[in-house]
Amino acid sequence: RVVYHLLACRTARLGGHVEACDACEYRRVAYNSCRDRHCPKCQAALRARWLEARQRDLLPVEYFHGVFTLPSEVADVALQNKRVVYEMLFRCAWETLQAVAANPKRLGATLGVLMVLHTWGQTLTHHPHVHCVIPGGGLSADGRWVGCRPGYLLPVKVLSRLFRGKFVAALEHAHRSGKLQLRGRLEPLSDADAFARWCQELRHREWVVYAKRPFGGPEQVLKYLARYTHRVAIANRRIVDVGAEHVSFRYKDYARGQSERTMTLPHTEFLRRFL
Repeated sequence: RVVYHLLACRTARLGGHVEACDACEYRRVAYNSCRDRHCPKCQAALRARWLEARQRDLLPVEYFHGVFTLPSEVADVALQNKRVVYEMLFRCAWETLQAVAANPKRLGATLGVLMVLHTWGQTLTHHPHVHCVIPGGGLSADGRWVGCRPGYLLPVKVLSRLFRGKFVAALEHAHRSGKLQLRGRLEPLSDADAFARWCQELRHREWVVYAKRPFGGPEQVLKYLARYTHRVAIANRRIVDVGAEHVSFRYKDYARGQSERTMTLPHTEFLRRFL
């Protein structure tokens, strides 16, 4: 259904209307948009309204950009259990921020957080992570504002390890409750002992949590997130060539300092990743 909408967008298939000039009688046919949230040509007005509303919420304080990322092994489970695992991701990230911030040795306050889920990376591979826009402070138990130190909100390593512990515990609970569907190459994890060993391996890995001051301020982070709340995973401008058998597109290589590179994929693989 999504692919049909994208193919039909702004073509005669969706109908249209005729715009005419009162002075010179020039006429132009304008075809209707599909309005699908996955379309790279639609949603501009909705995105602008979302961004404006979020910017009105900003406080006159320092802001931080946080990211909680799931390891690739957990991402495989998430692909088969989207609703269960993504709910865990939001809840565990939220609980982690609140628990660390509530510690009087850290901040001693309750935070407010805006969270947005991303499920892909720059190369369109499955890469679930949640972005957080966090004000540099929060409310104490008696309602006073407690600001953080300039340029520093919470310790990343503490956030990472607490998030890891909470998430693995949530996975174990979901498995015991029969909420996880494990099929294909993940089927061996249906066994309780095998799943317990798998979880133990996850506990010995470092999980990626990022928390830094946003370059350019919170407005830049919101603009970045707005590109994905109402638009598709790849914009038309990133596609540099469509050949007889391959598609080439630009992507940012974050492992190499966000340098821009080009990837070329067969048509079928590009469509598989996109879908």
